Amino acid sequence: MIFACIATAIAAIANWYSRWKLNVRIELISKPLTTVGAIAIAAFADGPRPATVVAIIALTLCLVGDVALLPAVDQFVVGLAAFLLGHVAFIVMFVQRGLDRWPMAGVAVVGCALLLGTAAVPIVRGAATKGFGIPVRAYLVVISSMCVVGWATGNWLIMVGATAFIVSDSILGWGQFVAERSWMHLAIMVTYHVAIVSLALSLAV
Repeated sequence: MIFACIATAIAAIANWYSRWKLNVRIELISKPLTTVGAIAIAAFADGPRPATVVAIIALTLCLVGDVALLPAVDQFVVGLAAFLLGHVAFIVMFVQRGLDRWPMAGVAVVGCALLLGTAAVPIVRGAATKGFGIPVRAYLVVISSMCVVGWATGNWLIMVGATAFIVSDSILGWGQFVAERSWMHLAIMVTYHVAIVSLALSLAV
C-alpha cells in the first residue's frame, strides 16, 4: 500500500500543478491517474472485504465522474450522475463499517444545514437558470446524507473524507453556477484528493 500511496501523491501533485498553471495536457493524465491511485490504496488497505468491494465501486464511479468532467469530454450531467451514485456507494460502505456515533452525526447535520441554507441557495439558483436545478438539488441531498452517515461511523478518516468532499463540491458548484475565481481550480482538486484518499485509507483503520 505504501507504493500506491506514493504513486497517488505524485499524481495528485502533478494534477495540482496542472490546475495552478491551467495545463490541460497534464490534467488529462494526472486527474484520472490520481483516482486510480486511490482505488489501488483501497484495494491494498486490507480492510473488510465487503466494505473494500463497495469502496472500489464508489471510487470507480468517481473515476467515471473525473473523466466526464475533463474539459476534453465536458459531460457535466454524466459526471454529476457518476458522483451521485458514488456517494450512494460510499453510504453503503459506511453502513458496513458500523454506525455507532450518532451524536457526531448531529454535528454533521448542523453543518450540512448551514451549507444548504447559505452557499447552496445561490448554487441551486444558478444551476436552475442553466437547466440543472433538479439534478443539483438531488446531488446536494445525496452528498449531505453521505456526510452525515460518514460522521456517524466515528472513523476520523471517513469524517475527514466526507467533509472534504462537500467542501470540494461546494467550491465546484459555486464556480460553475455563481462566480468562478482563479484559486478555485486548485482548491477543488486538493480537497477532492483529500476526500478520496482519506476514504480509501479509512479501510485500514
